[in-house]
Amino acid sequence: MEYLPRVADALLQGKLSHAGAVCIRGPKWCGKTSTALQKAKSALFLQDPDTRANNLRLAAEKPSLLLRGELPRLLDEWQDAPQLWDAVRFAVDRAGEPGLYLLTGSSTPGKDPMHSGTGRFSFLDMRTMSLSESGDSTKEVKLSELFDGMPEPEGYSDVDIESIAYIVCHGGWPQIARRKDAGALEVAYDYVSVIAEEDISRVDGVQRSADYARLLMAEYARCTSTMASMNSIRANVARHGREVSRPTTEAYTAALRRLYVLEDLPSWFPSLRAKSRITSTPGRFMADPSIAVASLEADPSQLLNDLSTLGVLFESLCVRDLRVYAEALGGRLYRYHDSTGLEADAVIVLRGGRYALVEVKLGASEVDDGAKSLNAVSDKIDQGIMGAPSFSAVVTPGGYAYRRSDGILVLPISCLRP
Repeated sequence: MEYLPRVADALLQGKLSHAGAVCIRGPKWCGKTSTALQKAKSALFLQDPDTRANNLRLAAEKPSLLLRGELPRLLDEWQDAPQLWDAVRFAVDRAGEPGLYLLTGSSTPGKDPMHSGTGRFSFLDMRTMSLSESGDSTKEVKLSELFDGMPEPEGYSDVDIESIAYIVCHGGWPQIARRKDAGALEVAYDYVSVIAEEDISRVDGVQRSADYARLLMAEYARCTSTMASMNSIRANVARHGREVSRPTTEAYTAALRRLYVLEDLPSWFPSLRAKSRITSTPGRFMADPSIAVASLEADPSQLLNDLSTLGVLFESLCVRDLRVYAEALGGRLYRYHDSTGLEADAVIVLRGGRYALVEVKLGASEVDDGAKSLNAVSDKIDQGIMGAPSFSAVVTPGGYAYRRSDGILVLPISCLRP
């Protein structure tokens, strides 16, 4: 299959230039192995059924043998043999050189390594494909240039609400990036089935109910883009006749996090002019909007008849893309919400303190409300301490990129790139 360039390619190259080993983490099927193979000169595939038993035996008895091969060497799904972590750490110490090993994993190991790997390992988080990677963005507007003071963004995308309904159901899975047929929509359904019926139990060897896993994922999907408490999510599951204890719910959600299926958006805590309590509950998100769609057993036509649900799933898509783009710039994505109800759906924070405020709106008629909210949040931030935002933007599905008379940018997600 043709390899489609990823935003992570440049990040991986940079990390290999200074770290002895790079651990690439992320959900299954997001492209970790393919990206690692672009840099690796040899590879060990721990889940190869022909060699798995022998490799696991060697990992337990003499893991250094599995590190033999041309460098950089890829250890794919290393978490199946956690001993490899310490073997890699030791080998990096002995060599004293960067760029030796690549480790990929679609879950965290059940047993922690003896050593953390501090100073030897660098971590790279990968996600499903952003629109700029899958070919669904015109890539006319660069996020980096917006932070550098681009005076007037220019771009146009013909992506409309029907297109967005399909895109959130399709997801960012690399294997189907160029497929736009109805069959491509089945991938997310297969993904949810494998997670619920197999992986949620295999991740740590604890047998779990597939039915409860599906119910919990569906309720989490219904809470997408909200700051729902875990107690409320558990209560919603109980309404379906599956009341379970809090520890059980926490164990299931912990397993889903270890599989990188759930990825909440942490809160941003800036200095404010006025006293307000900033909500610490994170925003609830799944790794890809299509996972939420499949968990809800929805399809594009159903979402077009339920614009409220489509709106939160579109926000999930934007959060995924903005996470990818922010990390490409050395930044992170957060969410702001305070006790007065003021919020910013996303806050992009770069190293050095520069930041941008973002509201996500599905319809053009909502842009004014988004701009009003962004101005209110900006006015509340103590800019004497935090500085002014580099920009504030309302992100939409498509249309024109432009600057409003009040200074707020309108940016189609289908025009953006890092």
